[in-house]
Amino acid sequence: MNRRSFMRRTAAAGTVIASAPVIVAPANAAEPTTNPQKVTQTLSRYLVAARFEDLPEPIRKEATRSLLNWIGVAVGGSRHEAVEIALATVTLFAGPPQATILGRKERLDIMNVVLLNGISSHVFDFDDTDLTTAVHPSAPVIPVLLALAETRKVSGPDFINAMVLGIEAECRVARAVTPTMQDVGWHATGSVGAFGAAVGAGKLLNLDETRMSHAIGLAATQPVGLREMFGSMTKSFHPGRAAQNGLLAALLAEKGYTSSLRGIEAKRGWANVLSTARDYAVITDDLGKHWEISRNSYKPFACGLVVHPVIDGCIQLRDENKLTAAAIDRIDLAIHPIVLELTSNRTPRTGLEGKFSVYYAAAIAIVAGRAGEAQFTGALVRDPTVIALRDKVQTTVDPSLSQDQARIKVTLKDGRVLDRFIEHAVGSVENPMSDAQLDAKFADLAVDILSADRARHLMKLCRDAEHLTDAGEIARAAAAT
Repeated sequence: MNRRSFMRRTAAAGTVIASAPVIVAPANAAEPTTNPQKVTQTLSRYLVAARFEDLPEPIRKEATRSLLNWIGVAVGGSRHEAVEIALATVTLFAGPPQATILGRKERLDIMNVVLLNGISSHVFDFDDTDLTTAVHPSAPVIPVLLALAETRKVSGPDFINAMVLGIEAECRVARAVTPTMQDVGWHATGSVGAFGAAVGAGKLLNLDETRMSHAIGLAATQPVGLREMFGSMTKSFHPGRAAQNGLLAALLAEKGYTSSLRGIEAKRGWANVLSTARDYAVITDDLGKHWEISRNSYKPFACGLVVHPVIDGCIQLRDENKLTAAAIDRIDLAIHPIVLELTSNRTPRTGLEGKFSVYYAAAIAIVAGRAGEAQFTGALVRDPTVIALRDKVQTTVDPSLSQDQARIKVTLKDGRVLDRFIEHAVGSVENPMSDAQLDAKFADLAVDILSADRARHLMKLCRDAEHLTDAGEIARAAAAT
C-alpha cells in the first residue's frame, strides 16, 4: 500500500494521523537534490590527505586556544549534578578503566568517558561557539581525541591536526543546512557533532578514503539533539552522545563496517532528511584554504551566546554608573530575533533555565556585575531582588541587529536614561577574549577541582599541545588527585 492510499484509508476509518504535517514538506521547501556532487567522497579525500604541516601557524594557535578553553569548562563542569547522575548510571555497565573523566578520579572505558566529558564540557553552556551555525565545535570532538590519546600513542601534531579537521568537517556540514535545520528543531551541536567526532577519530585511526566515507556515513545515521531540550540537563547530553556516536562510527569503519558512501548528500541522506534546504558547496569549496576554527569564539559569560550582548552592555552601564537594582525603573532591550526564539523564558526556576532567559541575564548582569557559572544558580534565579529587576525588563525584536549586537536602555527612577549599543559583544570573533582572559577563565573554573600548580601545568600542556610527544598527557593531567 502506498502512502497516499494509506492516508485515504485511515482518513475514511476516522483515524487522525497527527504526525502527517511533520512528514510532508511544505510547498515552498527546497526540493531534495537527487544527484549532487560526491560531497562525502570529496570531503573524505581531503581529510585523509590533510597534514599537520599544511596548517597555518594562526590555525595551530587557535586550536590550542580552543583546547585550553574546552578543557577548562570540562574540568569546571565535572562535578555538576548532570555528570554525577550520568556517571552513576553508566558505571553500572561500564567496561575497563581506559581513560580519564576530566576533573575526577574515576576512569572508565573510552565509550563512556567521551559521553561524560562531552556532558561536563557543555553543562555550563560556557564552551566555544561558532556564531554562524550555533555549533559548539569542541564538545563532540576533543573528548574523542583525548580518549584515543590515552589508549593509543598520539603525538601532539597528530592530535592538533585531527582536532582542526574534526571541527572543519563538523562546521562545514552545519553551514550547509543553517538555518533551516535549526528551524526544523534540531540542536546543531548534537546533529552535526558526530561528524566532527568521527572525522577526528578517523584521522587518528589512519582511515583511508573509503573507510573515512563509511565513518562519515555511520555518523550521518546517528543525529541527536532537539532544541526543545534547551534549559534542561539533556542539552549537555547532546554533544556527549554525538561524541560517543562519532567514536563508534570511526571504530566500526576501521574494522570494515560499511555504510552508504553518500551519507551526507544522498536523496535520503542526512542533509535531505534533517533540513528543508541545503548548500553542499560550503562543504567542499576551498578545502584547505579557509579554516572553520578561525571563526571560533569563546564565552566570557556562562550562558547562550545570543544573550552575551545584553549582558555585556548591562555590565558596562552598571560599572560606569554604579547602578543598583533599586535605582532602576525599567530596562528596555532591542535584540536580534533569535534571542527571543531561544531565551524567552521570563520566569526561570533553575540555574539551567536561567541560562535561557534574556530577562534573567539582564537582571543578574546588573545585580552581580558578572555572569559566570556562579551567577546561574537556583538560589540567584529565585532571589527576590533579581526577580524584581527581571520583571522590569522589556524586549523588542530588531531584525536589523546581528546576533552579537544589542541596544540597552536603562531608565532610572530619578528620570535619567542610560543607553548603550553593543556593536560586537566581548568574546565574539571581532572582539575576542585575550589569552590572559582565557587563562583567567580556566583558573576560575578549575579552582575548586585542581590545585593551582596542577591547573598551571594543565594550561601549559594545552598551550604547547603541538609539541607534545604524547597527547595523552593532557587528559591525565586533568584528572583530580
